[in-house]
Amino acid sequence: MPKIEKILEVVRGWVTKAENDLKTAALTLKGGKDAPTDTVCFHAQQCIEKYLKALLTLKNIDFPKTHDIEKLLDLLPANIDLPLSIKQQRQLTGYATAARYPGDYEEISTAEAQQALRIARRIRKEIRSLLGESLKKPGKSA
Repeated sequence: MPKIEKILEVVRGWVTKAENDLKTAALTLKGGKDAPTDTVCFHAQQCIEKYLKALLTLKNIDFPKTHDIEKLLDLLPANIDLPLSIKQQRQLTGYATAARYPGDYEEISTAEAQQALRIARRIRKEIRSLLGESLKKPGKSA
């Protein structure tokens, strides 16, 4: 398999996993006031992380095994500017680390979980536009 085809296969793999995380976050949030907001936020963060890793893979940029959104964004070329404030980056990273385990963190409100899902959808849209043709399966036409 030529190198570019292997890269595109890996990109599509990251996208598939990111999409599953987005679906999980959205479906979980439909639980209303009983929805586990930490789970919603974790999967929203995972969606963003995996989309970033798909983009880095497409750009042939090595990245460490990390959940740190800020570190992943710092690896992107200077001409790619995704709309995430430092505060949002750090908060999202916290969902993948501190909020994932029992410990000393504040309860996550439903409003905060809804915001995390909105951010994930926005970043998904931005990155999918950057991924463009690489999302198409081999042999498929538009």
